[in-house]
Amino acid sequence: MSALVAIVGRPNVGKSTLFNRLVGYSRAIVDDTPGVTRDRNYASIQIEDRPVTLVDTGGFEPTAEEGLFAQMRAQTLLAVEEADLTVLLMDGKAGLSPHDRDLVEVLRRSGRPFLLVVNKIDGPEREDALADFFALGVEPVLPISAAHGYGMQDFTAALAERLPTGEEAPEREDLIRVAVIGRPNVGKSSLVNQLLGQERALVHETPGTTRDPVDVEVTHGGRHYLFVDTAGIRKKGRVSAKIEKFSVMRALRSMDRCDVALLLIDSPEGVTDQDAHVAGYALERGRGLILVFNKWDLIDNEKEMLKTIKTQMDLKLRFLTFAPVLTISALTGMRVQKLYRLIEEVYDQYSVRVPTGQLNRVLEQAQQEHTPPYVGRQRLKFYYATQASTRPPTFVLFVNRPSSVHFSYRRFLVNRFRAAFGLDKTAIRIFFRERKGRRKEEGDS
Repeated sequence: MSALVAIVGRPNVGKSTLFNRLVGYSRAIVDDTPGVTRDRNYASIQIEDRPVTLVDTGGFEPTAEEGLFAQMRAQTLLAVEEADLTVLLMDGKAGLSPHDRDLVEVLRRSGRPFLLVVNKIDGPEREDALADFFALGVEPVLPISAAHGYGMQDFTAALAERLPTGEEAPEREDLIRVAVIGRPNVGKSSLVNQLLGQERALVHETPGTTRDPVDVEVTHGGRHYLFVDTAGIRKKGRVSAKIEKFSVMRALRSMDRCDVALLLIDSPEGVTDQDAHVAGYALERGRGLILVFNKWDLIDNEKEMLKTIKTQMDLKLRFLTFAPVLTISALTGMRVQKLYRLIEEVYDQYSVRVPTGQLNRVLEQAQQEHTPPYVGRQRLKFYYATQASTRPPTFVLFVNRPSSVHFSYRRFLVNRFRAAFGLDKTAIRIFFRERKGRRKEEGDS
């Protein structure tokens, strides 16, 4: 499972610059104006061959009671509660501030591990600025320049040393892992209770009632399922209720260990931007996905609502055309049991292994049906294909010009594979590679 590492600190200390440096490309907005990063930003990276989910947070303002900075403060506190390791970033140019001391105390009280890093130290000659930070009584104090790369090797080595080392339990091949994800108060616990047929997860109308994930195993129709009821934060520590609407980190952790995610959406509210973001995280992680529109019992005009949902999905979820959609009521149980069949179908497609011969026959037929286009003076040519992995089905196609395959031809091949192999309910990944060791062909440069 990927470790969660959060970068926290006061506004404008360089959190987003450090995030970008670690990610290796500009993923977060960088600006000199304090408070530019208004929401957490996530990226999957490797730290010395260890999988890490990196979290960039908004600036921490200890005294903020309302407004934007209060929300950013709440996000920071949530990140500290959820992260396996927190990177506390301070500004070496501005020096130590009372707010830095406050943040150190917050981290100490949380009992969660953290690493103190002082940014904007551009070289050894600037390390005298560290003297004030040693007064915090935290060791080590690591000097870096996120902008210029100074000290990054020592920093990443220290980071790797502090990542959790607990080994995961071996996975059971007969178990379908299902994560129930979604915004607070959309009915996740109620859905789990309906699926299990008993009150196993706490249900309450206050958003964010569920504090710890509730893993429950159940057998249905001869197949074994493990349901994870995801939610906001751990029980340890007290965090403002405002953070609940920003709660994504636990869903990220749950998605890391599930096969199929049920994204629960509040039907009366429709598809929100946060729903789309969470769906994007599931897709990035290559998980099976089912869109579940809950509270359908509250809808008066179902026909009109279905049109509205379709429009919203076309606007915000157009990257999920393969994901099945089901309208339910977790409260009344309407159509809830149909989810088992959908989960099974999605999982079976998600895990499918296509014989190499069959795969290459379909690839050849696709080229005959739609001849690959020319690139310069030479036509694209696909030599053969192989399936690299399952969960989701991932195919590698060997071609003479991998970088020249247009997205429209990629989409055509994906659709042909879906139709040929019955993969209409799962994501498909296709990678193009150049065939190694082949003779130089006419027109090659």
